[in-house]
Amino acid sequence: MIVLGIESSCDETSASIVKDYKMLSNVVYSQEIHSEYGGVVPELASREHQKNITYVVDRAISKSKVNINDIDGIAVTYGAGLKGALLVGLNFAKGMSMALDIPYVGVNHLEGHLFSNIMENKEIKFPFISLIVSGGHTQIWRVKKIGEYDLLANTVDDAAGEAFDKGARLLGLSYPGGPEIQRVSEGGDSGFYDFPRPRVKKSKYDFSFSGLKTALLYKVREMGDEEMRKNVSNIAASYQEAIVDTLLDRIDRISTEENINQISIAGGVAANKRFREKSEELSSKNNISIYFPDLSLCTDNAAMIAMAGYEKLSSGVHSDLALEANPNLSL
Repeated sequence: MIVLGIESSCDETSASIVKDYKMLSNVVYSQEIHSEYGGVVPELASREHQKNITYVVDRAISKSKVNINDIDGIAVTYGAGLKGALLVGLNFAKGMSMALDIPYVGVNHLEGHLFSNIMENKEIKFPFISLIVSGGHTQIWRVKKIGEYDLLANTVDDAAGEAFDKGARLLGLSYPGGPEIQRVSEGGDSGFYDFPRPRVKKSKYDFSFSGLKTALLYKVREMGDEEMRKNVSNIAASYQEAIVDTLLDRIDRISTEENINQISIAGGVAANKRFREKSEELSSKNNISIYFPDLSLCTDNAAMIAMAGYEKLSSGVHSDLALEANPNLSL
């Protein structure tokens, strides 16, 4: 079976072709227009999707070397995300579905992330633990099988990716903050300042990053402009270390207490070099298997949506034209 995947939940316009569990193409257009605003502007995101989606889909089909008439079904993100952005991809999928007379199915964006590692790591077996860590989500799920997921941990305020973005802004760096903080941290001393590793009193697993961001704000104010210029790499490295340590602390605890030694990491923050380095250390120390997707599959992409949709379509699950975009869709 050949499935076209479409993803437009935030600021990446993406399309992918998957055939019999193999990714044939995955085209991602990342919107650079938001960099001057320090974050994603919903209206601009929608316009960019409208402008680029036809080209991105055509490019994905062309790169896959699949004839458009051989596509058996379409998988498209219908939530969660920015409503206007979601509508662009969803309406495009509906139009293609009618034009080609093939079924389409709506896919939860988070479910797509759960499948992002399965494409490349066939050794992952159910049940496994999945950490979804991005600008909008920081969650840990127990994945029992396709369609059966238990939420074990969530963030009570900022997501880890959001903490990177806000931290970068405080340090005078550009957007997106994660890659910028990683870049500036190179050569910095991660032990220069001991930022807090926040915990949530009422939950042993949940995340909270707002206090860490506040600690950075106070440290920046305390140091002043000249001292900050001299130590920005050290502060960035220390701040990054606190975020990474917080994520790994929850992974370690949940893996031990749930007695599951396979961990899948997904989302934009999975691209962070320091996170990958320290995950490898934890993996070796505690004899657990931690899987990261290829860097090209860390950000929002249509390949993961196509793979999740493949499962649904192959079992006869379709969506009708009444399906609406749901910006607050839960898994």
